[in-house]
Amino acid sequence: MAASVATSGGSKKRKYEQSAPELGQLHEDMLERVLARLPPASFFRLRGVCRRWREAAGSPAFLAACARVPARDPWFLMLSDQKEERPAVAFDAAEGTWNRCRGAPGPGPLPVAAAGGLVLYRSPDTGALSVANPLTGASRALPPPPPAPLHAVAMYGSPYRVVLILGKLTDLSMSAFDSSTNTWGDPVALSRKPDADAPAPRGDNNEDDQDGGDDDDDGTVFFLSKSGAVMASSTQRSASREFSSAMTCRPDGGDAVAYFLSSSGAVVACDLARRAFSELPRVLPVHAEHSIDVVACGGRAYAVVLTEYLDTASLRVWEFAEGAWTQAAAMPPAMSHGFYGAKADVNCVGHGGRIMVCVSSGEADGQSGCFMCDVASNRWEELPRCAGGDGAAADFVAAFSLEPRMEVAV
Repeated sequence: MAASVATSGGSKKRKYEQSAPELGQLHEDMLERVLARLPPASFFRLRGVCRRWREAAGSPAFLAACARVPARDPWFLMLSDQKEERPAVAFDAAEGTWNRCRGAPGPGPLPVAAAGGLVLYRSPDTGALSVANPLTGASRALPPPPPAPLHAVAMYGSPYRVVLILGKLTDLSMSAFDSSTNTWGDPVALSRKPDADAPAPRGDNNEDDQDGGDDDDDGTVFFLSKSGAVMASSTQRSASREFSSAMTCRPDGGDAVAYFLSSSGAVVACDLARRAFSELPRVLPVHAEHSIDVVACGGRAYAVVLTEYLDTASLRVWEFAEGAWTQAAAMPPAMSHGFYGAKADVNCVGHGGRIMVCVSSGEADGQSGCFMCDVASNRWEELPRCAGGDGAAADFVAAFSLEPRMEVAV
């Protein structure tokens, strides 16, 4: 900023320059506070600006400044069924852009859950679990989990907890990992609680109707589709979503309830505090052709259902309240009609008041895409396509939501 000052005689002027303070002249503490307020994607770039910024980005004071940022908009870690190795990609909900992030800690493990700023990975071959921060790349291997058939995985709280739902639907148990003590608890049996809000399974899902030695514990029903093909009611999920669940809980981790799908597509609610579970009524009859996923956002659980009816497709969001499913949102017909005849599958994840819906088609020329739904306003928008390294648009089948935090330790 330039300023001029007149002399007493008025015939001469003396000019001086008063320069504005530069970012490099900021005190170290103030610089760290400024950097901590930058969008999380900037974390990958600010270290390359200069040596001082690189040192600041790794200092404890910078991480403490990041922890004082109350909340950040979510990132959605995208998953693909493509076999070739690709860099991990996340969708930044605040910027509406695609960002690269750190992937799994080593080759092989698949993401199965996420909470806060961390992602839980599981090895399909060994069942080994590990936790990683996708921003910093920090990771740790968890102690070996209890050796029992896995039904679902849940992750929540701070310090984070990992809960494994074990066994068959007729005989479930749970084992919890506490990151603060780095130990697994002994498996605890879960009781089944039929009540008015969650009645006991009917007909084909009743324990009395099943053979005790049948491996398909919640019943598979075979029926004819509209085209005459023999269909099975069992749910087929992508490998990364096979054991996924949706969590609702208080900010302190209390009143935690895990929702997951049984092998026949029924929604199961598991109260982790009371160590009890119940099977909710079906959104649609078991013989109806549909794709379903369960999701949590805004402290509530929803079922997202894609169906075909009267030569069109419908994608709706249902909430279970007072013993019945009620519609909470619906994709505009002009958007959902493109999925008619595509044999599409839906996988969903929620964060805050928004739900990301990934629709993947089983047909070569079928329509696919990822969509964001604001449940309260029923506003839908399709995400921009993400171009891969070869320039072709990447197809995603599922996602996990996380709050990008540099300071979160594993």
